[in-house]
Amino acid sequence: MTPRLSLKNASVTACALLVAMAVAANAAPDKNDKSQGRLLYGKVLDPQDNPLSGAIVYLTNARSHAVKTYIAGGDGTYRFPGLSATVDYEVYAQHNGHKSDTKSLSQFDDRSQVYLDLKIDTR
Repeated sequence: MTPRLSLKNASVTACALLVAMAVAANAAPDKNDKSQGRLLYGKVLDPQDNPLSGAIVYLTNARSHAVKTYIAGGDGTYRFPGLSATVDYEVYAQHNGHKSDTKSLSQFDDRSQVYLDLKIDTR
């Protein structure tokens, strides 16, 4: 004898399935979720767009004045992940006694990833 599924059991099963799907959908990471923070990245370059390996990049939190540093890689790249979306930042680089212009990252810039090149006049 085959057990029959009553209308009540079918409704309960359908509701449970919908709840499970809703929970799974909320557990999936949202691409617009800023809880992971923003990423500021880019390259440190000379005037001819050659990468400056070993340049020191300074990132200043405009609210707390805390400073983070990053030493640019062999290809001149730097990255600061996990930045707050509600804070302004300033970034510049130094290499062999020369300094780039200071650039700003505003809290009103809603991009989750921001790419900024920092050029240093090495002459």
